[in-house]
Amino acid sequence: MSDDSGLTGHARGVVVTTIACLAGIGAALASAWYVGTSPANGGSTMAVVVMGAFVVVQFPILKLAGVDVADFGVKDNLYVVFMTFTLWFITYTVLLTSGVRL
Repeated sequence: MSDDSGLTGHARGVVVTTIACLAGIGAALASAWYVGTSPANGGSTMAVVVMGAFVVVQFPILKLAGVDVADFGVKDNLYVVFMTFTLWFITYTVLLTSGVRL
């Protein structure tokens, strides 16, 4: 069964998950570039602000991808934030602990 956008429930879930995960990885790379990857930069709240900006930016991208974000409930919004945060946290932690310079 598909919604008004033509996406089935499964395709909608795949699109939302993929964009949220890619946004998390992109946020980690942007955090590493903007904030840095030295041990002193690990506690910077600016890295979290960068991640938050990536959360906000992905909703128009989801809309462009054909996902009706107006139908999103609390659970859907929390899922997007959680997936973005999780991938950001894992990726940024790896970048911080490995000493990569961007």
